Order: sequence, then structure tokens, then C-alpha cells
Amino acid sequence: MQIELKEICKNYKVSQRPEGRFGMLKGAFVRNTKTIKALDNITFNIRQGELVGYIGPNGAGKSTTVKIMSGILTPDSGSCTIMNRIPYKERKSHVSEIGVVFGQRSQLWWDVPVNDSFDLLKDIYDIPTIRYKKRFDELIEALSISDLLKTPVRQLSLGQRMRCEIASALLHSPKILFLDEPTIGLDAVSKLALRDFLKNENHKNGVTMILTTHDMDDIESLCSRVMVIGHGNLLYDGNLDMLKQQYAPLCNIKASLDKKTEKFHIEGTEDIKVVGNTWNVLYDPSKIPTHSIVEILTKKLPLKDIVIEQQDIDEIIAQMYKEMSL
Repeated sequence: MQIELKEICKNYKVSQRPEGRFGMLKGAFVRNTKTIKALDNITFNIRQGELVGYIGPNGAGKSTTVKIMSGILTPDSGSCTIMNRIPYKERKSHVSEIGVVFGQRSQLWWDVPVNDSFDLLKDIYDIPTIRYKKRFDELIEALSISDLLKTPVRQLSLGQRMRCEIASALLHSPKILFLDEPTIGLDAVSKLALRDFLKNENHKNGVTMILTTHDMDDIESLCSRVMVIGHGNLLYDGNLDMLKQQYAPLCNIKASLDKKTEKFHIEGTEDIKVVGNTWNVLYDPSKIPTHSIVEILTKKLPLKDIVIEQQDIDEIIAQMYKEMSL
């Protein structure tokens, strides 16, 4: 296994102000602390070349996990082995083979042109000139950033900066890329371009990628395997389609009609809701084929438009947390 985490635990201590009218005054002399369990026995393996989505709400433990795997944090207990190294003990050799992109933080120098930042990273990673030039040209073309190289980082838009951040993280040809909210704040066009690039980099160069994000479109377009974390616990690790089947087996057919029509039952469906000229037919595709329902609706209703919808992945995750907390 390229990445192996076993029973990783990480706790944080946070200060709490005493309650009551004079809480602020008391807090100057007496400080109460509370222990927050960020990670609770997290265990998983990732093979070389996998592109894995790591999802969960704010405060679930995603970024803490990434920081442990990248060597920034040391766990309280458990073991983390990446490419046969312990990241937080062998940081120098470890960072030479990984790339990290934090969507809300920059590894580029704010007041200098992008090109100068790249040259500095070449020296930091001690990349041979010939190899650097080849990789530089590949990334500049793939990410379409040639026009940005002479622009100071602070003058770039968020989408432009993120493309440059991705390039900077891949200049030294890492074997593993950690992506923490890489598409945050990007417009739709920039997101599509970035997803295409990441898929190509994963397939062409075999770069292992761990993607944490709140954008479920990123997960659906990039990842076949997902890990779901909540309250520091790994709630699910497996195929994205299986996750949907387990927590959201139902689909919905939304039919818009030319005129109001009296509701009737369709055998095999779970529920039918009619609001004005719109029908919502809820069904389990494992029990009744989609085409059978569409055929019935087409024959019996004055259809104007029809759309087949699956339950939104955000709703699936919310349902998971609800069930876990019961």
C-alpha cells in the first residue's frame, strides 16, 4: 500500500470562557479547557494511482487527516506510513515526493511574478534543469497559464491563482497529491477545466490523489472511491455508487405537463406528488425499471418535459449523519 493509516487519533485542547455575567473577567484568571477529538481511530489504505474523495462537513477531521499525511501534524496515537516513510519523522524526504494544494492558502510568493515563484520552487526542491524545463512546459500548456507567468500572484483572480497553485504543486513530479478544497470559489468553467486536468494527470502519470471538498460535483466527476468522515470517525469507505444505493436508493422522475391532470397510481412506485402541472414520481430502480415508468407517463399524461433525478449527494451525506447520531 502507498498510504496506510492505522488507528490514528488526534485531539485538540481549546479554551473555554467561564459562563455568567463576569465570565470575561473570570477568564482572565481561570481558564477552562475542553478536549476536542478531531480524529478517532481512523484506519484506511490507499493504493498507488487511486483518486479518492475524502468528504465530510466542516470540523469532521478532513484537513487534520491531510496535515498528518503531509507531515505537518503528528498524531497522538496510531501509525501513518506513506511510501514506507513516517511523514512527521522524515519530513524532508517525504515532502520531496508529495504535492499539497490548500484552496484557502497559497504556496506562491504573494508579491512576485508567478514565474519567479516557480524558479524558487525549482531551487527548493533541487529539480535538475532539464527535468524542470520539460515539466514546466507540460504544466504551462495543460493549465493554460503562459499569459500569467509575469503577473504578481496578488493580481491574479482566484481561478487563475488556483491553476498556478496546481502547477507549483506538481513541478517536482510528486507521486502523491493532496488536494484540500482545490475548487473553492471557482466559476463553473474553471472547475471543469481543473477537473479535466486532474483526471488526465492521474491517468497519464499515475499520481495518487486524495481530494477533500464540499463540492459534490468534484467527487462525482473525479472519484469512484469515497471515504466519509464525521465527528472524527470514518463512516464509510467504498464505491460512490454503493454509497448512493445504501443511503439513497430512490430516484425521482419530474414530469411537467401541458395541463392539470388527475393523479393516478403507478404500480411499483414509492410515492407520487402532484403540485400544479408538475408530477414527482419517487421509485426504486432496482424494483421497477426507469423506462417502464417513462413509458406509462408518456402514454397517459400530456407531457411537456421530463427529467430523471437522483438524490443529491449532499442529501445522502446529511442522511448518513442523521442515522449515525441516532
